Amino acid sequence: MGKRSIHLETKDAIIKFALLDDILNLARANSLWPMTFGLACCAIEMMSTAMAKFDLARFGAEIFRPSPRQADVMIVSGTVTKKMAPLLVTLYEQMPAPKWVIAMGNCAISGGPFLFEDQYNLVEGVDLLVPVDVYVPGCPPRPEALLEGLLKLEEKLTGKRRFPTPEAKW
Repeated sequence: MGKRSIHLETKDAIIKFALLDDILNLARANSLWPMTFGLACCAIEMMSTAMAKFDLARFGAEIFRPSPRQADVMIVSGTVTKKMAPLLVTLYEQMPAPKWVIAMGNCAISGGPFLFEDQYNLVEGVDLLVPVDVYVPGCPPRPEALLEGLLKLEEKLTGKRRFPTPEAKW
Protein backbone atom coordinates (compact mmCIF):
# COMPACT_ATOMS: atom_id res chain seq x y z
CA MET A 1 0.00 0.00 0.00
CA GLY A 2 1.21 3.45 -0.83
CA LYS A 3 1.49 6.47 1.41
CA ARG A 4 -1.71 8.06 0.22
CA SER A 5 -3.88 4.96 0.20
CA ILE A 6 -6.70 4.58 2.64
CA HIS A 7 -6.72 1.49 4.74
CA LEU A 8 -10.06 0.45 6.18
CA GLU A 9 -10.09 -2.32 8.68
CA THR A 10 -13.37 -3.72 9.90
CA LYS A 11 -14.01 -6.70 12.09
CA ASP A 12 -17.32 -7.65 10.48
CA ALA A 13 -18.54 -7.30 6.96
CA ILE A 14 -20.43 -4.07 6.33
CA ILE A 15 -23.06 -5.73 4.21
CA LYS A 16 -24.28 -9.15 5.12
CA PHE A 17 -26.06 -11.30 2.59
CA ALA A 18 -28.48 -13.96 3.72
CA LEU A 19 -28.27 -17.22 1.95
CA LEU A 20 -31.17 -17.76 -0.37
CA ASP A 21 -31.65 -21.26 0.97
CA ASP A 22 -32.10 -19.92 4.50
CA ILE A 23 -34.79 -17.53 3.33
CA LEU A 24 -36.54 -20.20 1.29
CA ASN A 25 -36.42 -22.70 4.15
CA LEU A 26 -37.86 -20.12 6.53
CA ALA A 27 -40.71 -19.49 4.08
CA ARG A 28 -41.23 -23.23 3.61
CA ALA A 29 -41.27 -23.84 7.36
CA ASN A 30 -43.93 -21.18 7.84
CA SER A 31 -46.20 -22.45 5.08
CA LEU A 32 -46.33 -26.23 5.15
CA TRP A 33 -48.94 -27.86 2.94
CA PRO A 34 -49.77 -31.23 4.46
CA MET A 35 -51.36 -34.07 2.57
CA THR A 36 -53.29 -36.51 4.65
CA PHE A 37 -52.77 -40.19 4.28
CA GLY A 38 -55.01 -41.49 7.03
CA LEU A 39 -55.19 -45.25 7.16
CA ALA A 40 -56.51 -46.10 10.63
CA CYS A 41 -57.35 -44.67 14.05
CA CYS A 42 -54.43 -42.21 13.94
CA ALA A 43 -56.29 -40.44 11.14
CA ILE A 44 -59.02 -39.46 13.62
CA GLU A 45 -56.40 -37.74 15.78
CA MET A 46 -54.90 -36.09 12.69
CA MET A 47 -58.34 -34.73 11.73
CA SER A 48 -58.88 -33.38 15.23
CA THR A 49 -55.50 -31.61 14.97
CA ALA A 50 -56.91 -29.61 12.06
CA MET A 51 -59.93 -28.47 14.08
CA ALA A 52 -60.26 -25.03 15.68
CA LYS A 53 -59.27 -26.17 19.19
CA PHE A 54 -55.64 -26.76 18.21
CA ASP A 55 -55.41 -23.88 15.70
CA LEU A 56 -53.02 -25.42 13.22
CA ALA A 57 -52.96 -22.15 11.27
CA ARG A 58 -50.66 -20.50 13.83
CA PHE A 59 -47.95 -22.94 12.73
CA GLY A 60 -48.47 -22.27 9.03
CA ALA A 61 -49.97 -25.65 8.17
CA GLU A 62 -53.65 -24.86 8.12
CA ILE A 63 -55.08 -26.46 5.02
CA PHE A 64 -54.80 -30.18 4.35
CA ARG A 65 -54.44 -30.75 0.64
CA PRO A 66 -56.31 -33.59 -1.09
CA SER A 67 -53.87 -33.76 -4.01
CA PRO A 68 -50.18 -34.71 -3.77
CA ARG A 69 -49.34 -32.12 -6.41
CA GLN A 70 -50.39 -29.34 -4.03
CA ALA A 71 -48.66 -30.71 -0.93
CA ASP A 72 -45.14 -30.75 0.42
CA VAL A 73 -45.67 -32.75 3.64
CA MET A 74 -47.14 -36.24 3.69
CA ILE A 75 -48.53 -37.31 7.05
CA VAL A 76 -48.78 -41.10 7.08
CA SER A 77 -51.03 -42.04 9.96
CA GLY A 78 -51.95 -45.64 10.55
CA THR A 79 -51.15 -49.15 9.45
CA VAL A 80 -49.57 -49.52 6.01
CA THR A 81 -50.40 -52.81 4.35
CA LYS A 82 -48.51 -54.38 1.47
CA LYS A 83 -51.53 -53.78 -0.76
CA MET A 84 -51.48 -50.06 0.08
CA ALA A 85 -47.68 -49.66 -0.24
CA PRO A 86 -47.49 -49.06 -4.04
CA LEU A 87 -50.17 -46.36 -3.78
CA LEU A 88 -48.28 -44.62 -0.98
CA VAL A 89 -45.07 -44.62 -3.02
CA THR A 90 -46.93 -43.30 -6.09
CA LEU A 91 -48.44 -40.43 -4.08
CA TYR A 92 -45.01 -39.60 -2.62
CA GLU A 93 -43.47 -39.51 -6.08
CA GLN A 94 -46.23 -37.17 -7.31
CA MET A 95 -45.40 -34.58 -4.66
CA PRO A 96 -43.19 -31.74 -5.91
CA ALA A 97 -39.76 -31.32 -4.34
CA PRO A 98 -38.82 -30.40 -1.69
CA LYS A 99 -41.06 -32.81 0.20
CA TRP A 100 -41.14 -34.28 3.66
CA VAL A 101 -42.84 -37.21 5.40
CA ILE A 102 -44.16 -37.46 8.95
CA ALA A 103 -44.83 -40.99 10.25
CA MET A 104 -47.64 -40.64 12.77
CA GLY A 105 -48.36 -43.47 15.19
CA ASN A 106 -46.70 -46.72 16.13
CA CYS A 107 -48.29 -48.56 13.19
CA ALA A 108 -46.74 -46.17 10.66
CA ILE A 109 -43.40 -46.25 12.48
CA SER A 110 -42.98 -49.98 13.11
CA GLY A 111 -46.21 -51.89 12.56
CA GLY A 112 -47.53 -51.30 16.07
CA PRO A 113 -49.75 -53.91 17.73
CA PHE A 114 -50.42 -55.61 14.42
CA LEU A 115 -46.83 -56.77 14.10
CA PHE A 116 -46.63 -60.40 15.19
CA GLU A 117 -45.01 -63.56 14.01
CA ASP A 118 -46.30 -64.97 10.73
CA GLN A 119 -48.11 -61.77 9.75
CA TYR A 120 -48.08 -61.54 5.99
CA ASN A 121 -49.65 -58.26 4.95
CA LEU A 122 -48.05 -55.54 7.07
CA VAL A 123 -45.28 -53.11 6.14
CA GLU A 124 -43.09 -52.83 9.24
CA GLY A 125 -42.60 -49.09 9.05
CA VAL A 126 -43.31 -46.54 6.35
CA ASP A 127 -39.59 -45.70 6.24
CA LEU A 128 -39.11 -48.94 4.30
CA LEU A 129 -41.08 -47.31 1.46
CA VAL A 130 -40.31 -43.57 1.56
CA PRO A 131 -37.80 -41.46 3.53
CA VAL A 132 -39.28 -40.27 6.82
CA ASP A 133 -38.23 -36.94 8.32
CA VAL A 134 -40.17 -36.91 11.61
CA TYR A 135 -41.53 -39.76 13.71
CA VAL A 136 -44.52 -39.09 16.00
CA PRO A 137 -44.88 -42.07 18.35
CA GLY A 138 -48.07 -43.05 20.15
CA CYS A 139 -51.04 -45.35 19.79
CA PRO A 140 -52.71 -43.16 18.63
CA PRO A 141 -50.69 -40.00 19.29
CA ARG A 142 -52.65 -37.05 20.59
CA PRO A 143 -53.06 -33.92 18.45
CA GLU A 144 -50.45 -32.16 20.59
CA ALA A 145 -47.93 -34.80 19.51
CA LEU A 146 -48.65 -34.14 15.84
CA LEU A 147 -48.24 -30.40 16.48
CA GLU A 148 -44.87 -31.17 18.08
CA GLY A 149 -43.99 -33.23 15.00
CA LEU A 150 -44.79 -30.29 12.74
CA LEU A 151 -42.62 -28.05 14.94
CA LYS A 152 -39.80 -30.60 14.70
CA LEU A 153 -40.12 -30.47 10.91
CA GLU A 154 -40.00 -26.66 11.00
CA GLU A 155 -36.92 -26.91 13.22
CA LYS A 156 -35.33 -29.31 10.76
CA LEU A 157 -35.95 -26.87 7.90
CA THR A 158 -34.73 -23.70 9.57
CA GLY A 159 -32.18 -25.05 12.04
CA LYS A 160 -33.82 -23.35 14.99
CA ARG A 161 -37.01 -23.68 16.98
CA ARG A 162 -39.65 -20.96 16.78
CA PHE A 163 -41.68 -21.99 19.81
CA PRO A 164 -40.58 -23.14 23.27
CA THR A 165 -40.28 -26.86 23.93
CA PRO A 166 -43.03 -28.49 25.97
CA GLU A 167 -42.29 -29.04 29.63
CA ALA A 168 -41.69 -32.60 30.75
CA LYS A 169 -44.28 -33.63 33.32
CA TRP A 170 -42.83 -37.02 34.19
